[in-house]
Amino acid sequence: ILAAFRVTPQPGVPPEEAGAAVAAESSTGTWTTVWTDGLTSLDRYKGRCYHIEPVAGEENQYIAYVAYPLDLFEEGSVTNMFTSIVGNVFGFKALRALRLEDLRIPVSYVKTFQGPPHGIQVERDKLNKYGRPLLGCTIKPKLGLSAKNYGRAVY
Repeated sequence: ILAAFRVTPQPGVPPEEAGAAVAAESSTGTWTTVWTDGLTSLDRYKGRCYHIEPVAGEENQYIAYVAYPLDLFEEGSVTNMFTSIVGNVFGFKALRALRLEDLRIPVSYVKTFQGPPHGIQVERDKLNKYGRPLLGCTIKPKLGLSAKNYGRAVY
């Protein structure tokens, strides 16, 4: 899996160090030594920052390209993939800002996802809703609406 992150390092942190930190923290790296490190070959699973380039017209911003081995991820689990790649890295202290710009997923990995058992037309038929988007979201505020107003917000 190939990822492109827009990275803004903290002052004094070289972009190469920031890119390497993103690759490590989003794969096998941690801020401390843990006893489980010796139980497997971390080198096999770690993400690698293979290229960094400055963002044109933006001061101290870079695109860090990170490659992840497929063995790092559970087959058929979008949740596992995204949790691994973007779960913990955004609060990393070496970075002032970080944004995932692009993600390239190999077809061999995409094929492990089962997908829904049917398409959007079946969902529309079940709900009897046509000609508008179907959204799944959290209604705000989550608490405090009357039943009538909650119904208005949902439907």
